Amino acid sequence: MTQKRFLEAIIVGSGFGGAVMCCRLAARWPGEVMLLERGKRYPKGSFARSPHDFANNFWSEAEPGQPRKLNGLFDIRNYHRMDSVVSAGLGGGSLIYANVFMPAPAWVFETRWPAQVNATALAPYYRISQSVLGARPVPPAAGDPRRTIQRTTLYADFAKADGATSQPADICVFFGKGYAAQGSAPLPIGEQERNRYGASQTSCTYCGECDVGCNVHAKNTLDLNYLFAAEKQHGARIETSAEATRITPLNEAGIEDTTADGSHGYRVDFRDDAGNARHALTRRVVVSAGTLGSNELLLRCRDELGTLPRLSRKLGQGFSGNGDFLSFVTGGERDADPNYGPVITQYINYGLQQPVDGKPAFLLEDAAYPAFAAWYVEGIRPALSPGYIFTRIARTLRLAWRFAVQSLGSGKWGGSVVAYFHALLKGDVSYRSSVLLFMGRDAADGVLSLRGGKLALDWPQSTSRPLYDAIVACGERFKRFTKAKSYIPQPTWAWPVRNNVTVHPLGGCALAEDPAHGVVSSVTGSRGQAFGYRGLYVADGSILPTGVGANPSATIAALAEWIAEDITGNTPDDTLGVPHA
Repeated sequence: MTQKRFLEAIIVGSGFGGAVMCCRLAARWPGEVMLLERGKRYPKGSFARSPHDFANNFWSEAEPGQPRKLNGLFDIRNYHRMDSVVSAGLGGGSLIYANVFMPAPAWVFETRWPAQVNATALAPYYRISQSVLGARPVPPAAGDPRRTIQRTTLYADFAKADGATSQPADICVFFGKGYAAQGSAPLPIGEQERNRYGASQTSCTYCGECDVGCNVHAKNTLDLNYLFAAEKQHGARIETSAEATRITPLNEAGIEDTTADGSHGYRVDFRDDAGNARHALTRRVVVSAGTLGSNELLLRCRDELGTLPRLSRKLGQGFSGNGDFLSFVTGGERDADPNYGPVITQYINYGLQQPVDGKPAFLLEDAAYPAFAAWYVEGIRPALSPGYIFTRIARTLRLAWRFAVQSLGSGKWGGSVVAYFHALLKGDVSYRSSVLLFMGRDAADGVLSLRGGKLALDWPQSTSRPLYDAIVACGERFKRFTKAKSYIPQPTWAWPVRNNVTVHPLGGCALAEDPAHGVVSSVTGSRGQAFGYRGLYVADGSILPTGVGANPSATIAALAEWIAEDITGNTPDDTLGVPHA
């Protein structure tokens, strides 16, 4: 079906930018806003867990007119010196991110950011989005051993030994509606209730599965707040499995006209997973397809399809991987228990909040991974370590000897099953291993472009090497502190590959005061609007002129609130227009 009438707005993408924009614009124009999301909905219990389902849990590009082969959650991109992992699904990156809400440090805005955008200007929008997303630290244990997370203490001890500071992170995880409002104790683990917007959630079960999709809806993902209110309260029409392919301005007669400036609206073409082509007409378009998706769509419209020729020549410039660097320390002498708790609980500050001249600024965050992945790690250990096999054989022989002696002497072996399984399973490598998630302020000098019809990235890694070298040195110190057997910088960092991996791609559609310095406007009255066009906006991680070092979701959401207020004229609040929220 194709939309014939004019909508007030079409939003492309449902991540932290698109979800905020959809909710705020739908509240301004109820029933007149449509959101296009290329991925699927993920209701409670629908995220992949079995090997078979994980095999199909990836995203693949589709050829025009052809069915998509894979429409799973994880979209993995490989570029020159930089790989990226992003999400496809209703809720965008919130479905697989590590929940951290952290405003960008004030000093970040002092270089390459327009004067209108700074920590003071964004402060009220940070506060609103933090309240909507229910970002608070993990509740204190308070006598409940189930709320004790060992790695939090381990990282805090390392910070002290390393001359740094550690503090709890605000995380967008559901511990009960009352706890989110900072007015009551957390809801008991595993109990359910409706959140302030009416969506059913479960108090966090500490399963460590945040980054592969939370099957109990304990994460405050965007489909449970901003998008939920947009659809249920304000009548937003959400189309999933709908990938935008072209944006074309219309002239006064309502005809597609590539010379038009958008004053008379746009036609947005999109296709579903079966390859069927559809389109809709709208007065406004908000491109929020994530940094990679937004750059690709706009570059294609400008350079390949020729439908948006007025876009700034700065499009695609200033890409940042946000200094992401994932590392592993294995076989330490202290328990880490990385399979328990929310994925991130705290962070260690290495100059990011207050930089030191001449030193790279970055954070170290603790990280968890699901228990089912730990079973996989244990399963491949024999292939990785022959010594491991001999250790287990020797342990089994000792148990057999003990069984024989006790059976002959007493006719039975007391506790045989318990003793066997205890000996068989103890000492797993994952329990004393740590996952180190670093991020920092990189050079933000990558360039995105189209090559052969595909998005390409030129990442001049050498300009950011001082940051990466400082991160690797920190990882080595963590290894020595835990007396671990090995430190593994991200797997793609080994020579000769030397690729970075980012889960926070940023930039390419930078905010600026004029098209000579960026792609979208920072000036009040046209916030987020693409230079050269009216009614064409960008609101996602691509509009950040630099990396922020901190987890960027908070800044993306705050900027989206800032842009939405300018478009609608409505001052945002944390009720999202839901009565009694």
